Amino acid sequence: MAQIFFAGDVMGAAGRRALRLALARLRQDEPVDAVVVNGENAAGGAGITATIAQEFCAWGVDVITTGNHIWDRREALTFIEAEPRLLRPYNAPPGTPGAGWVVVETRAGWRLGVLNLMGRLFMHPMYDCPFRAADAALAQKPAECDVVVVDMHAEATSEKMAMGWYLAGRVSGVMGSHTHVPTADERVLPGGTAYQSDAGMCGCYDSVIGVDKDASIRRFITALPGHAETVDGVASCCGLLMTVDTDNGRCSAVRRVRYDFPQALP
Repeated sequence: MAQIFFAGDVMGAAGRRALRLALARLRQDEPVDAVVVNGENAAGGAGITATIAQEFCAWGVDVITTGNHIWDRREALTFIEAEPRLLRPYNAPPGTPGAGWVVVETRAGWRLGVLNLMGRLFMHPMYDCPFRAADAALAQKPAECDVVVVDMHAEATSEKMAMGWYLAGRVSGVMGSHTHVPTADERVLPGGTAYQSDAGMCGCYDSVIGVDKDASIRRFITALPGHAETVDGVASCCGLLMTVDTDNGRCSAVRRVRYDFPQALP
């Protein structure tokens, strides 16, 4: 049996701090074998830099997934080619830099496949069908890949749930990301597939999905454009912990994880 931790969208400095501290705490509490993190908002709430990606890997993150904000930092267009552990959505148009699927060998010796997909409902840009893309990716899965987990980066809960049922029994886990709010619907679907509609956010929850709440409220009231700064304060890390049999890829248990750090620690 192996323990896999999937951390929700890392939002700015508070999110990075929460992730670093949570991984250290989690490893004290659980024998974590692999870590997958959505890092598309890690750089000030918009994109990810090479330095941050390297920090994540130094903290023991095995794969970094993303979504619609992957290209917010232009440097990602080039460094993603040199860092196979950083993914962009697999269903992006042909010719898009980087890859949406990777297989890595874990510290325990088994091989973890991670597939990054992006939904189409209420999302921009509009990518190819994630369901057909999932079929195409799994058709190319190498035989030596023991476990496959999927980050379904999407706005609509219905689209995420549909993907969970579509891949039930075919992958070890389907985790939703993007909305920054953890859902309480974690379960193991028939066939041994972990599922959660959204793993939540690593960041400051004294905010509106990680950004200044007053600026966000003002935008809703006035309907005027404006920039809302990412909040750096009390840090929380949300995610899903899965127990998976690496012999058959079936998940047997899931548990929501949330660590709160009441002070803005260094």
